[in-house]
Amino acid sequence: MQKDPSLNVLGEELALCSTDPHTGFFRDGYCNTCDADQGSHTVAAILTKEFLAYSKYVGNDLSTPRPGFGFVGLNDGDAWCLCAGRFLQAHDEGCAPLVNLSATHQRALDIVPLEILEIYDHTAKS
Repeated sequence: MQKDPSLNVLGEELALCSTDPHTGFFRDGYCNTCDADQGSHTVAAILTKEFLAYSKYVGNDLSTPRPGFGFVGLNDGDAWCLCAGRFLQAHDEGCAPLVNLSATHQRALDIVPLEILEIYDHTAKS
């Protein structure tokens, strides 16, 4: 699989999302992507209890550990490369998490407009 260029939504070098927990389509800690990434795991989200509950409700349980898959389960405050479509769905439902624009891959813009991502910019909320 050939990675797309590692650029963020700001047109800069993609920043690290998280290595604890280890995230990314390539499990390299970055929201890197490629054509094989059908879920577009490109939004560097900072998870909240509200979002995790919502995600579980819609059938994508990110909080329950799955040791057989090496998945520890996610918690409030964890950074995670979230599927762009799931982020947009959460935005539409009013429970999207904050995002790290520096670590959000530019391919997220194929699904989520920058204007929406900017609403959830974690640096603007600090």
